[in-house]
Amino acid sequence: MTPYELVGHTHSYQIENILRLYEKYIEDISIKSILKENICRAEIYKNNHLLIYKEEKDIKDPRLQKQKLASVLYQALVEMTGKEMPWGFLTGIRPTKIVHEMMEENLTDEEIKKRLLEFYFIREDKIQLMMEVAKKEKEILDKNKDNELSIYIGIPFCPTRCLYCSFTSYAIDKREKQVEDYLDALEKEILSSRKYLKDKFIRSLYIGGGTPTSLNAAQLERLLIQINKSFFMDEIEEFTVEAGRPDTITKEKLNLLKKYHVNRISINPQTMDNETLVRIGRKHNKEDIIKAFYMARELGFDNINMDLILGLPGEDRKNLSYTMSQIQKLSPDSITVHTMAIKRASRLKETLDDYSLIDENEIEKMIEMSYESAIQMGMQPYYLYRQKNMLGNFENVGYAKVGKESVYNIQIMEEKESILALGAGAITKLVDKENNKIERIANVKNVDEYIKRIDEMILRKEAGMDFFEK
Repeated sequence: MTPYELVGHTHSYQIENILRLYEKYIEDISIKSILKENICRAEIYKNNHLLIYKEEKDIKDPRLQKQKLASVLYQALVEMTGKEMPWGFLTGIRPTKIVHEMMEENLTDEEIKKRLLEFYFIREDKIQLMMEVAKKEKEILDKNKDNELSIYIGIPFCPTRCLYCSFTSYAIDKREKQVEDYLDALEKEILSSRKYLKDKFIRSLYIGGGTPTSLNAAQLERLLIQINKSFFMDEIEEFTVEAGRPDTITKEKLNLLKKYHVNRISINPQTMDNETLVRIGRKHNKEDIIKAFYMARELGFDNINMDLILGLPGEDRKNLSYTMSQIQKLSPDSITVHTMAIKRASRLKETLDDYSLIDENEIEKMIEMSYESAIQMGMQPYYLYRQKNMLGNFENVGYAKVGKESVYNIQIMEEKESILALGAGAITKLVDKENNKIERIANVKNVDEYIKRIDEMILRKEAGMDFFEK
């Protein structure tokens, strides 16, 4: 990272986030980020010579000071490199939260756009995307009840670990005993959680991972029976299971999902290119994806999502064009389009020199292609989030046909209602709307530790929930 010095403040996180955006564009320089007498100032040096500085005066609000320190550094780097970022100096993962806050201030669309452009320097097309998504989300969020929450249940097992993955996930081969022990612990946590739901309405329930359908049919049914016994299924608006990997999907498992009230599933190809599927560590091919999709349709699943990743190693616009043509033939109800992110805990990060990745100009064209394909399939963007270390500093977008938007995806992204999370690595989020605060209660990530310490996890959650309810 470019060397930097903080003067008069300790906001290294904000400064490092901006510097990461410009790593490939700057060299042999150093930075000073200065907060003095309510002046936020950024200085760029080369060979101890001051090249550029930017500053803003009379910034008294501490929260605004953090933002302005990032802003003046961003402006200085833009002047030096001539390179503007599509999201300006905004580095948070939930950009539409800003729009919702402005909507709650009763600002007009034009006032919101003006502030996003002039304060954050966000590009106009990204502002338009933010506005479109926020309005679609608002339709869902406005239906939230005061006494409702959502539930997440994590199954941290997969057939294999994908090249780009950094989630808590374990290859399920030769882990039969551990899977059974995990389900024992998870059932214990599910049963203990019922006490929190006496006066609550469950709007959405999401089983993710990992790949929940990597469980065998008996294990999957065991989990679904426990869920159906523990929660009031008739009142749940949306019950999603990540069926993700087509090599884990069978007719028997799909019938179990239908039997136990699952009404939304994901079948996630990431790409329809067979060579890429091998490269990223998948054990299936395009034909398996198509077969699994049509099997689900024949069994009555009318809300199927498909995940795609833009910029997978070795892929370009030609690969994406082929993938989108195949997805259009299937006509899913929603797609989630991810921009490739180089995650710190992934195998890809460890072996990055072995792969070729496309540049930001190519990834931007691929984003445009995916948007156009989604529109052609009758979909509109409905949720949006960003991650660190994404190619080109872009975004992930969920698209859906009308009425097929994922309630859970919106709730987890906008943090407008509490989410009770169960399983290894799951993080419960308790939303205090009156005080605009969020309390987090995290379970340990490691499966062995989760199994051994399940009683501790339950007590930790009890303490957090009891404190929050007071």
